[in-house]
Amino acid sequence: MNIHSISISIYKIESFRDESMSFISKVIIYYCLIGLVRLTFLVFSSFLEKKEQSLFLTMNKTSKYKTIRQESSGLYKEKGSKFIGIVQACYDESEAKTLLEKWKNEHHQARHLCYAYRFGVDKKKYRANDDGEPNNSAGAPILGQIESFDLTNVLIGVVRYYGGTKLGVGGLINAYRTAAKDAIRNGEIVELEVYQWVKLTFDYTDMPHIMNLIKKNNVSMSDKIFEENCGLTLQLKLEVADFILKELKAFYSTKIVALGVY
Repeated sequence: MNIHSISISIYKIESFRDESMSFISKVIIYYCLIGLVRLTFLVFSSFLEKKEQSLFLTMNKTSKYKTIRQESSGLYKEKGSKFIGIVQACYDESEAKTLLEKWKNEHHQARHLCYAYRFGVDKKKYRANDDGEPNNSAGAPILGQIESFDLTNVLIGVVRYYGGTKLGVGGLINAYRTAAKDAIRNGEIVELEVYQWVKLTFDYTDMPHIMNLIKKNNVSMSDKIFEENCGLTLQLKLEVADFILKELKAFYSTKIVALGVY
């Protein structure tokens, strides 16, 4: 073998070694990048989890809302028309419908029954109704007073007895707004704690154990039925709701229906 052949062999060996080192380096870099991505994901997930826990704790600290203690009314008169505002604590559309029917029957000679409501701790569920008055001349001003007093879980209706003289849109806005405001001011605004409400049904045989759990955790209850098939409505504090529900689900006969958080 001559010197030229040896040189070529050495060159090929070195080239192969360089290519091998290059491949190994790429593999190492690839797995380092994968590790970095996984680490970033874990750190980000941990951050989100802590953020959620922080938000939950904040919600628990501020889990209160303002509403009306009991029904109250207000009155506004303008050019022969009489506007009677009625405000009542209310928690869902079904209850609102029942109250509106009641007020309509009580004021069956009134020309209009305009109303607005807002439900939920987040105050995102609301509605305003003009009941035949010009658009946004009645329901919107009533809803505006709910917002102004920072109320929720509340229904306000304003009945109008027509006096024979048209008030115009501006006059109607003022009349419905003033009647709603007067009703709120004549009532008592209360700040209530938010609870998770559930309907619980279970067999009579599980009653002693379930009642022991409820009493041990000072859970408020209502709508009690103690027969072969038992039933309760539970009012759970948010900070212990998950724990109590988990304990209740351990009983074979229990059935739980969520009623809402309010």
